[in-house]
Parts: sequence; structure tokens; C-alpha cells
Amino acid sequence: MRSLIRRAAVVAGIAVGVAAGIMPALPAWAGAVTGPAANGTYLALGDSVAFGFVPSQAVPPPNYRSAHSFVGYPEDVAQALRIRVFNASCPGETTDSMLVAGVVSNGCENSPGSSTGYRTLFPLHVQYQGTQMQYALKYLAVHRHTQLVSIDIGANDVFLCQETTADHCASEIQGVLQEIAANLAAMYTQIRDVAHYQGLLVALTYYALDYSNPVDVAGAKLLDSVIASVTTAFGGKVADGFAAFQGPSTAFGGSPCAAGLLIKLPDGTCNIHPSPAGHLLLAQAIEDVVGTLPPK
Repeated sequence: MRSLIRRAAVVAGIAVGVAAGIMPALPAWAGAVTGPAANGTYLALGDSVAFGFVPSQAVPPPNYRSAHSFVGYPEDVAQALRIRVFNASCPGETTDSMLVAGVVSNGCENSPGSSTGYRTLFPLHVQYQGTQMQYALKYLAVHRHTQLVSIDIGANDVFLCQETTADHCASEIQGVLQEIAANLAAMYTQIRDVAHYQGLLVALTYYALDYSNPVDVAGAKLLDSVIASVTTAFGGKVADGFAAFQGPSTAFGGSPCAAGLLIKLPDGTCNIHPSPAGHLLLAQAIEDVVGTLPPK
């Protein structure tokens, strides 16, 4: 499992280098949706993959002071479906930190040994106080025309366990997976029962970093199976991010890096995050399960 989701660097560490209550009260108002959002909106939740994170070593380097520097698969989905997206994702978010304020994340608001994270230093695509889930519930309470909610979350839970345990999560992995499942169920319960959102809910599964490595493949499938089982239990759909990268990687010996699906670095290696081409494939995986949105 460790080799599946090897960590390139703690997101908070990158950010610092560049810079030198689960059930909240919902707003009492629900104003009319105007402008582009009147045709329906799309809420994207998740971690650095949904955010479109780019490491500082990339060429050209991103502008961390402008969230517009980052384009992830949600923006590609929105363009294809001609729908307005609100991307609330945060690099380094875990299933715990998405639900509970102040817990240790993998670089969103904090990281092990540091009280700073990406969100405390740089802007997200949308700005909010509290947890990402609190924002999601408030958003859904107001935007009653929401047609799609997507999420990718869970890999950072494993990263964090790898970093903070003596055996790099070898003996703790089953407990981590159980916690991911429980947290996902809590998120979906709130989305369905608290926010009363019964529309399209899509979870994107994770790709492997090396499809020629049986350990990578097994680890990705294990995490993805947990995500898929919880999502379908709540009437959600599963977009197969694993398969999206697997096919094109096959022609390059199973390497998403060689296939151009991961961000290339100056030394010839790749970062773990998707390239623009990779994001387009992940977006297509979501579009495949969504189909055509009904007119609003």
C-alpha cells in the first residue's frame, strides 16, 4: 500500500517553502440563484487531485497566490457539461479533516508538526470558514439547483498514517481503511439527509502510480474498493480513475509518468499529481457515469 500512494512531499512543506462540529447550522436564507448558476451548479469536493495541485518544481511553476493557476478535473467536467463549478477541494485534505476542524491533515490546514498548511497560506478555488463539509452543507442548502456533487478523498489518510507510524502503516492499514469508510458514510449521510441532496453523487477512485508494480495495483484497488462500496451504498456512482489511467499506461510499460498522465519534473521523473492530460482522462471518467445532465 505504501508504494501505491508514495508521497512526493508534504503539501504543507511545499507551501511553506514557497511562502519562506460535524453538523453545522445551515443558513436560514436560500436566495434565488442567478446568472450562470441558474441553469444548475456543480459542487466538487476532495483533495489535491480535485484541486489541480502542481508542485513548485514544475516548469513553469504555478502561482500559489492565484487559485486560477490550478485547473483540475472538476473544471474540465464543468466545461464539458456546460455547468458552473464550485471547487471546494483542499490539497492535503483527509477524510478526518474534511469532517472535523483542527484535526491533523496532510497539508490542508496543517500537517504533522506544523500548524500551517496550504489553506492557511494560499487561496483555494472557493473561500470558506470551517471544514470543507461545513461548506458543502451550506452550499447545498443555498444552491437547490445543484445537479452534480463529485468527491475524491482518502489517499491522504494513508499518507498521514505512513508518515506517523513506525512501520509506515503496514499494521494499521485495515484500521485506516475502516476509518475512511466510516468517514465517507458520515459525509454521504450529511449530504443526503442533512442537506437533502438527492441528485447525482459521484466518487472518483484513485489511479495507480505504476501499473507494472503488483503492490501499487493491489494497494490502489484496495483503497478504491472501500470508496466504491460506501458510495454505491448511498446511491452514488463510481467514476473509475484507476481504469482511466490504466489503459493509456499499458502502452508505456504500465507507467502513467511515461504516458504523460502525471506532472513531469525537470529531473525526468514525475510528481504524483495528474498532468493536464491526466485530468482530462479523470474528467472523462466522471462524464461517462454522469451522462447528459437534464435541462434546468
